[in-house]
Amino acid sequence: MKRKFLEDLGLEKEVIDKILDENSADIGKAKGEVDSITSERDKLKTDIADRDKQLEDLKKVDADALQAEIEKLQADNKAKDDAHAAEIKQLKIDVAVSTALTTAKARNEKAVKALLELDPEKIELLDDGTIKGLDDQIKKLTESDDTKFLFDTSTKKTQIKGAKPGETGKEDPDTKVDVSKMTYEELAAYMEANPDAEI
Repeated sequence: MKRKFLEDLGLEKEVIDKILDENSADIGKAKGEVDSITSERDKLKTDIADRDKQLEDLKKVDADALQAEIEKLQADNKAKDDAHAAEIKQLKIDVAVSTALTTAKARNEKAVKALLELDPEKIELLDDGTIKGLDDQIKKLTESDDTKFLFDTSTKKTQIKGAKPGETGKEDPDTKVDVSKMTYEELAAYMEANPDAEI
């Protein structure tokens, strides 16, 4: 999102800075997750290259020793594959939980995560990257009197003139609208309803 776009909307510098800061935080978080997955991919490529070299070395060994070495490497490689699969699954779980808690507006992800049932052996990751049953667990926490304080459940309602019977939706010509007190959604709705308005 570019600053000029927001400036063209007539937003004040303070509001623009807040919007851009939030946007940058979201981009930074996503970049961190991509970097983590890229690092894991590079690690797997290195392991595959090591395996290829080991197999080339084995071609020079006699048959009995070769068979024993192959069996040892197969066992080692299986252990590594299992470890990598567990690491990747845990990474996907962490991303899915973090995304779900952010969407639910958790005030403290660490505190809420401690209340969730996240047994890696029982977790079922779905094709869309979410965890089966996680939304239900979070919903229970947001509705329970003991835990709902852990979530920001306040909602800002957008008020649009003309939406109520009897209101024309038009401003009095002598009245200037104070856009500095509007949220971004309110400003967008106001500009859509009043395209000729001066702000």
